[in-house]
Amino acid sequence: MDIKPEILEKLKLLEDKFASMGQDMSAYLDGLLYADYLTYWDYIHLDTLLSLQNPKTQFPDEEIFIMYHQITELYFKLTLHECKQIANHESLTVSFFTQRLKRINAYFKALVQSFGVMVEGMDKSQFLKFRMSLLPASGFQSGQYRMIEIMSTEFINLVDKSKREELKNASIEEQYDQIYWKYGATELATGKETLTLKQFINKYSAEFLNLIKTHQETNFLSLYKKLKEEGNDVSVLETELRKFDLLVNVEWPLSHYKSAVKYLEKDPVDIAATGGTNWQKYLPPRFQKRIFFPEIWTTEQQNEWGKSWVLSVLQTP
Repeated sequence: MDIKPEILEKLKLLEDKFASMGQDMSAYLDGLLYADYLTYWDYIHLDTLLSLQNPKTQFPDEEIFIMYHQITELYFKLTLHECKQIANHESLTVSFFTQRLKRINAYFKALVQSFGVMVEGMDKSQFLKFRMSLLPASGFQSGQYRMIEIMSTEFINLVDKSKREELKNASIEEQYDQIYWKYGATELATGKETLTLKQFINKYSAEFLNLIKTHQETNFLSLYKKLKEEGNDVSVLETELRKFDLLVNVEWPLSHYKSAVKYLEKDPVDIAATGGTNWQKYLPPRFQKRIFFPEIWTTEQQNEWGKSWVLSVLQTP
């Protein structure tokens, strides 16, 4: 049988490749010969994926709760995949940065839009029962979400807003002690750290601190500033950065706020907050004033950060 020249060429290239590594190409060809064809379900480990939902109670809607949070973490992983590509690019361009940021914005837009499943799709009576069986676990404990924040901006912008000016020249460790989310996991009655927060700090603090130090010059804000200082036209990039800032720091926390208002009531004394956190002071964007890219927003926009969104939710019956 005649073998096409292009096949022979590929075999020669393969032989050279394996020879350079001291490998016998014929053994690899045997592997191809005996291997089964790949299936979709094996490739994505579908059976394993579908077995990862293990409710703790008998309430059907708990499975929705689990799957939605698993989907959320996969979107966060997609986002971090893009963050790493941007941060590790050897010769970053405005075009590359913008295109990858568009992907990230698409991920977060999908997350925000789909959160209606959590806000409207679960039976309230079921939620209030099964949620109490999950304490102290909380979505607050998403390490991947905190990593996205760290890779997005200069770390001082994640310090509690009341401490930013005071700590702008402090060490990373001193700034980390005052990171905004620590103030969002205190007990309503005593003001002490919740078990939710203590677990989270024990698991992730070393990893977070290493990530902060590693990305002091390769977070999104620093990279944007560098590209602008080099004389690049960053107008299109700024558009995507604004979208990203609003999606992550206004629309995403506000989606959670809507859910908390519905399921936990408006008075935190009536029903304990998720994982024990003081969500009413933690989730509303206008309280935190968390802005990744303050340089691209006006003073007025920063002062009004998230205010109209929060007011519209509070006025909703």
